[in-house]
Amino acid sequence: MRIVIAEDDPLLREGLALLLRAESLDVVATAGAPDEALDAIDAHRPDVAIFDVRMPPTHTDEGIVAAVEARRRQHDLAVLVLSAYVEQTFATELLTGGVGGLGYLLKERVGRVEEFLDALRRVAAGGTAIDPEVITQLFTRSRQDTRLDRLSPRERDVLVLMTEGLGNNAIAERLVVTDSAVHKHIRSIFAKLGLSPTHRLDRRVAAVLHYLEDARPRA
Repeated sequence: MRIVIAEDDPLLREGLALLLRAESLDVVATAGAPDEALDAIDAHRPDVAIFDVRMPPTHTDEGIVAAVEARRRQHDLAVLVLSAYVEQTFATELLTGGVGGLGYLLKERVGRVEEFLDALRRVAAGGTAIDPEVITQLFTRSRQDTRLDRLSPRERDVLVLMTEGLGNNAIAERLVVTDSAVHKHIRSIFAKLGLSPTHRLDRRVAAVLHYLEDARPRA
């Protein structure tokens, strides 16, 4: 696994690089600014890019903008976004490309090494990994209108775990149900969200996108 790290905090940047190299992962470049990160991605064609959300010069959304641009340049690039806060506005731009390989973790998750590495590997394999705290906060925010209202409580549980990036077997274990029950719930979720087998996005990714879009606070 070839990795580029884009993080403006030198301590965290070097700490991440040391952690990943200790796991025999190939950190091919590190960058402290968005432009440096894009240059490194162009030069090294990594499998995964880790981006901080807030980077110079304004420390607002430069990391997200660079991540979107990186995926535009290299469509098979997996992206793991790190943030100190729950911010979900990046999701639509990254997910609507129709490609998997997307993760969003709070920085505190990096300290839980096994969880962080599991999320990184899941994203590199083309899956999704959304921080559970992000999902919890999204569910507790008020929503004026949502397509998720048509889902049953159990279907919501399944969709939340899909958003975390879990596969059917892992969801079944977490909810203490059978694999066939999970499969049934997922088929129902796809039907209620209007996601046909011919949908232009991978249906699991599209379902996650519906969830994240509908959870965004309305003005």
